[in-house]
Amino acid sequence: MLLDRYLLASQCFEHHLRAVPPDGWGAPTPCSEWDVRALVNHMTRGNLNYVGLLRGATRDEFRARRDEDALGDDPVAAFTASVHACATAFAEEGALDRVVDYPPGPLTGGRALAVRTADSVVHTWDLARALGADETLDPDLVAWIDEDYDSIFAGLTMSPGTFAEPPPAVAGASRQDRLLTRFGRDPGPAQ
Repeated sequence: MLLDRYLLASQCFEHHLRAVPPDGWGAPTPCSEWDVRALVNHMTRGNLNYVGLLRGATRDEFRARRDEDALGDDPVAAFTASVHACATAFAEEGALDRVVDYPPGPLTGGRALAVRTADSVVHTWDLARALGADETLDPDLVAWIDEDYDSIFAGLTMSPGTFAEPPPAVAGASRQDRLLTRFGRDPGPAQ
């Protein structure tokens, strides 16, 4: 089930990735330090770094490789290959129970995959917002993250700046908007 969620989240991201126009790679994203290409690289490199964790990489190696270019000349192919590599690694026997040296703190492969999946969902919204595309996230993924947020992120000490300061809560906000706000996004109308 967890691997299915990861694959669904990755497919949702890929849907928007395939719609990036040739002149859209430099467009700003809600992640203030990243344009579209940097966001896609973060997702692609992240998938590869999670594979590294399962193979015994340390948190320092994870951090050192975080910003390395993983896209080359074909960002879509690079991303899809990284998803395949990540899914294959997490599907291996014992991978979900293996303890990995995740930067915010050690956790099982299953929890690491849950964090990766949540990250993928939120960054799908970031990419959609950057492209001016439909920002609706998969409602089942949103519900899962919303309901399991505390268990997904329990005990992890996130670095300062991991999530932006959340905007004020809006009464009557949708579940998706409440979740995005929890991750420091402003789901209000695009500026």
